[in-house]
Amino acid sequence: MNKNIRIRNEEKDDYVKVEEITRKAFWNLYMPGCVEHYLVHVMRSHEDFLPELDLVIEVDHQIIGNIMYTKAKLVDESGEEKEILTFGPVCISPEYQRMGYGKMLMESSFEKAVSMGYDAIVIFGNPNNYVSRGFKSCKKYNVCLENGTYPAAMLVKELKPQSFDGRKWFYFESPVMKIDEQEAVRFDESLEKMEKNFQPSQEEFYILSNSLLQ
Repeated sequence: MNKNIRIRNEEKDDYVKVEEITRKAFWNLYMPGCVEHYLVHVMRSHEDFLPELDLVIEVDHQIIGNIMYTKAKLVDESGEEKEILTFGPVCISPEYQRMGYGKMLMESSFEKAVSMGYDAIVIFGNPNNYVSRGFKSCKKYNVCLENGTYPAAMLVKELKPQSFDGRKWFYFESPVMKIDEQEAVRFDESLEKMEKNFQPSQEEFYILSNSLLQ
């Protein structure tokens, strides 16, 4: 049966639904419970948030996923800055995962980002989920953290060819990513109760997020 698929900007009436989908998609994935739905909740009002790149995907008129972007920056060794993008959370309802909807959402957002003049995206994620979408190791573009390290989970996508010229860049994400853990817990406690459990993906996340490239 052909499904009616539509990608559009998130609207105010979608906020609660998007937060609910985000919570279900990330619950127990990286830790017992999750904080991503709280990040979505506070991100929309931050100055680095880009509403033009806040997209939802609908299947048969029901929202099943979302992607959100914020501004980030790269700074080279001489202090020159380059404004870039980062996205996250990006999520698809658990019952619709592994069906290609996340790919559609990301590809649509990449096209929009290019039309807005951006030439690069830096994210943190499992390479298995993103290398097929054109992301590569940060080391290949000489993009590192402020302390000079190259995390295995830090991935870079060129939106335009030759966006990088080999010089060393230090990555700085938006302050909105620094979540107030206590506020996140308080926010979650106001929602329908879900059981917090351990699952193997949490150990995989721990290993990946603490791995550095030499």
